[in-house]
Amino acid sequence: MKKTAIVTGSNRGIGRAIALRLAADGANVVLCARDTLLLESTADEIRAAGGSARAVPLDLRQPESAAALVDAAVETFGGIDIVVNNAGATRRGDFETLTDEDWTDGYALKLFGAVRLTRAAWPHLRARRGAVVHIAGSGGRTPGPQFTIGGSVNAALLSLTKALADLGLRDGIQVNAVNPGPVRTARFETRLARVASEHGVDTARAMEIFLREEKITKVGEPEDIAGLVAFILSDHGRLLHGSIIDADGGATKTL
Repeated sequence: MKKTAIVTGSNRGIGRAIALRLAADGANVVLCARDTLLLESTADEIRAAGGSARAVPLDLRQPESAAALVDAAVETFGGIDIVVNNAGATRRGDFETLTDEDWTDGYALKLFGAVRLTRAAWPHLRARRGAVVHIAGSGGRTPGPQFTIGGSVNAALLSLTKALADLGLRDGIQVNAVNPGPVRTARFETRLARVASEHGVDTARAMEIFLREEKITKVGEPEDIAGLVAFILSDHGRLLHGSIIDADGGATKTL
């Protein structure tokens, strides 16, 4: 029987790459994000390659959206085996200028969206001895002054991962988290352009400066994270449970 995976934030970047990879590996994929056109484009790409996908455009900041997403997945494919909580970009900036609204928005999607979706899907995951993967971020372990919201939210996701892993032992559900470092997405390209502008150099030189300042080996590709998630969810990855895996080119210096 084919597995069914829900992947949030799957209209672009890391989430899109994860959805494409899981579909290529044979899963039915339920895609969720706010941008309907991009979401449908990803679903069409999966179908064109012979896979099965349903696009469910929802705003997971809204409390009722998680249950609606789970209902759509069960209605379409009969159950849920995998939840990948990837949705949630948080605002960077100086701590003193970040507003209550910035903080509330950051937590509403990345943390509470993941909490609600995992809770709604848990009975279905338990029935199929499924798996949850949280896509957090290296800022959860190595916070920085421009990333106070994101670092805090990611740290909360990592703590949630450990707590849910204990429940997963009881219920037969695998729970892990991945901490990506810088990954070549549209957001990263904007960040790189800013480095280029600040130093008056082209993007190739800006990348060299960025790698040196961040003290990392390379910037990842969305497919790098997708490949890691696919391994975690494979039979070879079942030993991983409650694991927090840094995929960040060496950005995390702590134990």
